Amino acid sequence: MAGEVDESCVLTEGPWQHRFVGANGSRFHVAEVGTGPLVLFLHGFPEFWWAWHDIMTRVADAGFRAAAIDLRGYGASDKPPRGYDGYTMAADVTGLIRALGERSATVVGAGAGGMVGWAAASFHPKLVNRLVVLGAAHPLRLRAALFADPRGQLTASRTVVRFQVPRFEHVLTRDDAALVGELMARWSSPQWAATGEFADYSARCREAMRIPQAAFCALEAYRWVARSALRLQGYRFVKLMQRPSSVPTLQLHGALDTAVLPRTAQGSGRYVTAPYEWRLLPDVGHFLHQEAPDVVTGEILRWLKTPS
Repeated sequence: MAGEVDESCVLTEGPWQHRFVGANGSRFHVAEVGTGPLVLFLHGFPEFWWAWHDIMTRVADAGFRAAAIDLRGYGASDKPPRGYDGYTMAADVTGLIRALGERSATVVGAGAGGMVGWAAASFHPKLVNRLVVLGAAHPLRLRAALFADPRGQLTASRTVVRFQVPRFEHVLTRDDAALVGELMARWSSPQWAATGEFADYSARCREAMRIPQAAFCALEAYRWVARSALRLQGYRFVKLMQRPSSVPTLQLHGALDTAVLPRTAQGSGRYVTAPYEWRLLPDVGHFLHQEAPDVVTGEILRWLKTPS
């Protein structure tokens, strides 16, 4: 894995088509397969669109148009110096739905992508018809837990606190992004972290994080959360997120998730007035879509086919 890395490393061939789509002032890389109602997949940190390559093909086989994107700053998408705030990233999602020629879509987000999904559903409910969140608390639940649960969620988030250090992206990418692999192992279930699948997946994520500027951009989203906490922009974001979501929401969480603790995520339903379900998956860590793809695929398809 040593040497230079460029964006071509994420353009893996398969049954999907790679496209570049302009939305919200940036160019996004989209991997797309299937026809039917649109399901838009958002990866988390430190991943890229490949997080969904298995599940998206199964969803497409079930009669849907599955599109997995590289979030702003990741993979082969644009890496502008700004725009990693909650408002802009939520608008990226809804801009992509429109740019892909749809009036609305189901959004499926994992980890940081789940946080973006929460915001997109809250700010733009007419464009998000259903939401599936994996391994991500509602942003206000996470915010509250950082203050109210110092021995729990605050301790679990100590790595994210380190992300605030200037130029930490150089630490993240040092030694072929060894720290990325360490974080993924720490946040996963011990059983999955010991498998060949984990070794392959973490190697892909480490390589993608070494694309020039990707690590800086990935950390900027976390830095915005900390910076905005004391600013008017952050206060406005909190006020907007306090409005209950009117989007039917399915929330899946790993019982062994050490990045976002189950007890942090569990109270998220209070921010949803539409149909809402919570499911805790035993023996699974933060990367549910990788650790339990069969269960996650089944739950996504069930939610897609449940009458609203």
